[in-house]
Amino acid sequence: MTSVSVVLPWSGPVWWRADTPPMHSMSRKTWLWTVTALTAVALAATYIYERTRPSPVEGPPPTPFGWLAQLQLEAGDGVGGWRDGAALQARFDDPWGLALAADGSLYVADAGDNNRIRRIAVDGNVTTLAGGGEGFVDGSGAAARFNTPSGLALDAAGNLYVADTGNHAIRKVSPDDIVTTLAGDGQPGERDGIGAQARFNGPMGVAVDAVGNVYVADTYNDRIRRIDAQGRVSTMAGGGGPGQWDGIGAEARFDTPTALTLDADGNLWVADTGNSTLRRIAAGDGWAGTPFLPPLDGPPLVRRPLGLVLTEDGTIYASEMSGRVVQISRSGVRHELIGAEPSQRLSRPAGLVLAVDGSLRVADAGSHRVHRIVPTTDAAAAVPVVGPSIDDPLPDTGGRWPLAPQNGWHEVVGTLGEVRGNYRGDSRDHLHAGLDIRGDVGATVLAIADGKVDSPLAARSAGSLNEGFAIADLDYIHMRVGRDPAGRVLDPSRFHAQYDEDGRLRRIRVPRGTRFRAGDALGTINGMAHVHLQVGASGFQRNAVQLGFVGYADRQPPRIVAVELSDADGQPLPKNTDGRIVVPRDAGVQIVVEAWDQVDDNLPRRRLGLYAAGYQLLDANGAAAPGYASPRMSIVFDRMPADPDAVMLAYAPDSGITVHGSASTRFRYVLSNTVHNGEVAAGYWRPGELPPGEYTLRIVARDYSGNEAQAGRDVGLVLE
Repeated sequence: MTSVSVVLPWSGPVWWRADTPPMHSMSRKTWLWTVTALTAVALAATYIYERTRPSPVEGPPPTPFGWLAQLQLEAGDGVGGWRDGAALQARFDDPWGLALAADGSLYVADAGDNNRIRRIAVDGNVTTLAGGGEGFVDGSGAAARFNTPSGLALDAAGNLYVADTGNHAIRKVSPDDIVTTLAGDGQPGERDGIGAQARFNGPMGVAVDAVGNVYVADTYNDRIRRIDAQGRVSTMAGGGGPGQWDGIGAEARFDTPTALTLDADGNLWVADTGNSTLRRIAAGDGWAGTPFLPPLDGPPLVRRPLGLVLTEDGTIYASEMSGRVVQISRSGVRHELIGAEPSQRLSRPAGLVLAVDGSLRVADAGSHRVHRIVPTTDAAAAVPVVGPSIDDPLPDTGGRWPLAPQNGWHEVVGTLGEVRGNYRGDSRDHLHAGLDIRGDVGATVLAIADGKVDSPLAARSAGSLNEGFAIADLDYIHMRVGRDPAGRVLDPSRFHAQYDEDGRLRRIRVPRGTRFRAGDALGTINGMAHVHLQVGASGFQRNAVQLGFVGYADRQPPRIVAVELSDADGQPLPKNTDGRIVVPRDAGVQIVVEAWDQVDDNLPRRRLGLYAAGYQLLDANGAAAPGYASPRMSIVFDRMPADPDAVMLAYAPDSGITVHGSASTRFRYVLSNTVHNGEVAAGYWRPGELPPGEYTLRIVARDYSGNEAQAGRDVGLVLE
């Protein structure tokens, strides 16, 4: 069944359905009379409406569109863990769902290893409302147990509903903190019924209406369910597996729905995450439609939405897996509130809730924080606190490698921050975000740490060379996820394979809440012949070398190939008769250094990027010049920059693999720019504060083990 949206000036969208009799089945005369009559009625209704317009009823003012937003930290110090107390000292692990009470307090579903429901009071104090560890137990307060709680919703009586994802159940927390199970028996499945007779499969979203109906995004059943006031569970929409179809009941198809919200007219809106779209189930006939049809080409209106909330006048706010929070008008216009600038991009914004004053709260699950989004008139407001704290500990890997033997040496063939090209001939397309560890095609990839899956779409790109899978802050890429070299599923209880009608693999699902232990098999290396290992929250990856792999050693200093100085236009600076480069003191100078590194036991042809690079200025006597007591380390790849243009600032032209199929890469670092702690900035070296004379520019090219290049590091200068 298909539908077409037609917008009339005196109504909302009118959906023409495939079961409506086509116009050609009417006689031309009947059709003309029908159009004439409808036009007359519409004109008359307009006249009557204008003459009998009732007095305006006071309500909330219209929601402004495109407002300038400021991100503020609400709670959490950015370190994963559990700690109650003052807002900015409190700790969360995987904060996901949010619900705002009438008194202004905020409830947070804190998953991960915490499995608790937390409460942020109006004064900022954070306490634990219910839950005391992972499990499936009803009870009072800390005696209760949850497993990966996700979505939250409050009813008018103050009952809090919890989508208990890992327990495949919907729980209820009463105003006196008593936890009971509303529906589900703790086992995955798809079954309607009353209370414990019903079954869900990893539900993530909940919403509740004014009469007590609870709506459930049954995520891995790709269905929308309803629990009525008597506890009866029924299926509203969806069936037959993931897909993207409009229709009624089982005709409709969803793909990994994660969040729900109701609008002022009682329509149920769905964050259809896997389809990167928003859906709406009509309150009247249950038609599941797509209000904003996806473009034929170009990006979707929303990209993998995780959180969803509507204002009373129908303005939509959605959080996206990409780190953005967007506003969407009733006509389908997109405005990025948060995340348009890399400095404001979040890690994994999930739960979203609207306050009475029009501000928003958003849970950044990947950063262990809760933020407030408020209007501002200051376009140059201070850079907000985003991402996990630099003190957030790395995963406890025990030095394991992702290949057997896990406590033995493996060849490293790529490091974080290296320049990478694309298949269109651009050698400076992006920065390499992880550590590449060589392995034979078909070798088993092994987990290097205990962990829990926190993303609803943890496995991705099935069948492609970039297929990968994330467990918390560890992402393993370039493998057949959950499959052996022949395509057989390794562990069907955790890796859920889905096939098309011809038996071809469509996707691998690993549900949110699934646990893995160090040493567990995760899949097998595909044709890329290496494991690409990323460490850290999405968008804030850290250098995996910091994990301290057993047997990894680097005693070889980097090698400097060339040092170049040029003016602001990129023209090389001249040399005097003594061979010194002549540097004007009143102009900006670009410093470009070509260098590369190796680690012990690697193949001789294997060139790796530097960990850090900088420069120091020495006077004619060899002493540090004023202001240069320590080297200025302008390039440090300790953390992955979020800015997609970082590669153009870190590397000069002609970097990368310049000849297709070449075994070596050129690393030409622009030391007059800055790349450090995930931040980037363009700049020049400006020596104007120094007196004229002869100097030595000393280049510092350093690897992670602390080795520094010695040969070719000094360049003679004359400052004029």
